[in-house]
Amino acid sequence: MIRARNGGFVMRQLGRSRSLYLLRAMVLVGAVALGSKALISAPRETALSGDIVPAHDPVLIREGDRYYVYSTGQRDRQPLVARTSRDLRHWAPLPSPLPDLPDWARAAVPGAREMWAPDIAQVGARVGARVGDGYRLYYSVSRFGTQHSAIGLATATTLDPDAPGYGWRDEGLVIASREGDPYNAIDPAFVRDRQGGEWLSFGSFWGGIQLIRLDPWSGKPAAGAKPRMIARRDLGDKTNAIEAPFIIDHDGWYWLIVSFDFCCRGTRSSYHLRIGRARSIEGPYVDRSGRAMREGGGTMLLQADAAGRDRFRGPGHAGVMRDRDGRHYLVHHAYDAAAGGVATLRIERLYWDEAGWPVVEKAAS
Repeated sequence: MIRARNGGFVMRQLGRSRSLYLLRAMVLVGAVALGSKALISAPRETALSGDIVPAHDPVLIREGDRYYVYSTGQRDRQPLVARTSRDLRHWAPLPSPLPDLPDWARAAVPGAREMWAPDIAQVGARVGARVGDGYRLYYSVSRFGTQHSAIGLATATTLDPDAPGYGWRDEGLVIASREGDPYNAIDPAFVRDRQGGEWLSFGSFWGGIQLIRLDPWSGKPAAGAKPRMIARRDLGDKTNAIEAPFIIDHDGWYWLIVSFDFCCRGTRSSYHLRIGRARSIEGPYVDRSGRAMREGGGTMLLQADAAGRDRFRGPGHAGVMRDRDGRHYLVHHAYDAAAGGVATLRIERLYWDEAGWPVVEKAAS
């Protein structure tokens, strides 16, 4: 069972170097002595089909021979949206993992209607205080444009609605924020460090991106743990347009992906993905030029072209999955100019260049 928003591998950059093309060409003609970091090439992915719109803030995971995507709630499919596929290409709808906003969430965030930006993780032998393999689904509850927010947690032993024992149990509040707090409690993303420690990154605009240590038995903050800021933007106007963190562990580095600028404006969305890396999961994260992400740094990972030629605009809110064959996939949403700017599910192959930085191969439109 392999998840999306953790586990170890991500990224993307605009453009590919000549050496990357040569390296992939060598793989295609059968070179066998490229070393442990050789890249495995594959045909370009075909376009996605089926239930792929609207899809905001998707996260991707595999259980058995099926893939699952969870995403932000919609007015006609509240409070969270679930989809499944057997080939990563054609997607079919599933029932929402939670039938409605929990009572605690309604009380914590009056006026909230949907759940936002879920993250899913497979955990072994620890689901809450219960013994057995299972899954944690972290989710956000908020009202758009406010800091009155909360992150909740639900658990399950299987993702398959047809499997014996299927069902989600809400475990309640993880962390909350109010007006004036130094962070905004949305956009959770689980990650495990190399020592087995468990962490949750989160954050949107106010206070930037945060990281907090979790208690591995409850999936909630460890006793005495406090959020630590690991990335922010300083635009000079206090906008701090950064959100949707995702951390992976790859090749001796922890990599932090974030979304810069603005979503939710259709084809006018300026969302794009940036990345940095650190030797410690707590940072400091720096971009390719050495600029700290705590000071606004971040190497470009994925962005629509400035001239507006790309069909899919405003790519953002990314997650990553490493599949069983070793291939790595970036899941995110983007706004389809050919369909009125609707938020659309996107899944693309990930590679690493000769300098060890991530590269994304765009999927077919």
